[in-house]
Amino acid sequence: MAKTTVLLADDHAIVSQGLESLLRESFDLVGSVRDGRALVATVAELKPDVVVTDISMPGLNGLEAIRQIKKIRRSTRVIALTMHSEPTLVAEALKAGASGYVLKSSAVEELERAIHEVLLGRTYVTSLIAKDVFSVLMEAGSSASPEPQLTARQREVLQLIGEGRTMKEIASALNISPRTAESHKYDMMQTLGCKTTADLIRHAVKLRLVSQ
Repeated sequence: MAKTTVLLADDHAIVSQGLESLLRESFDLVGSVRDGRALVATVAELKPDVVVTDISMPGLNGLEAIRQIKKIRRSTRVIALTMHSEPTLVAEALKAGASGYVLKSSAVEELERAIHEVLLGRTYVTSLIAKDVFSVLMEAGSSASPEPQLTARQREVLQLIGEGRTMKEIASALNISPRTAESHKYDMMQTLGCKTTADLIRHAVKLRLVSQ
């Protein structure tokens, strides 16, 4: 019987090496990438059964990568493996399309079980924070005033702004014109009620597109 194919994404080389060794013990590790854009492209190419991805990655963060993966290959199960334990972030990952959420501190004990669970169509959240996560999801479901919604492209532009990229650099990274990049920035400022680039950066941090 063929082993489950797994693709890993983590931008920290030392952490990635340890995870690769752990995954190879029970699964067919078909690749390891360092950023969200490479992750999405590799999923399209290799069509893995499961993706294990960090949340904080440069260029395209894990949440945006998860959203794009679920659009191009819905059958691939995604597990977020990260150091961040905030229930709101876990809830956001699940809403983005992740089937599992495991903390790096408990990866040795939980990752293999999480992979088996998501392959069965179940949702796996590390037991350390599961109760708080589902409370957040319930509260979000009953909220009468949702956050302003950005498009997928706007979130990509916002992350790059938060990383300190110029409009020219953003245009090059996303293969769009500088004028189009500026247009996305203006539209976001209108949607979010921002007056300055600094305001946009604060929103990028708030939305977990970049780290503080």
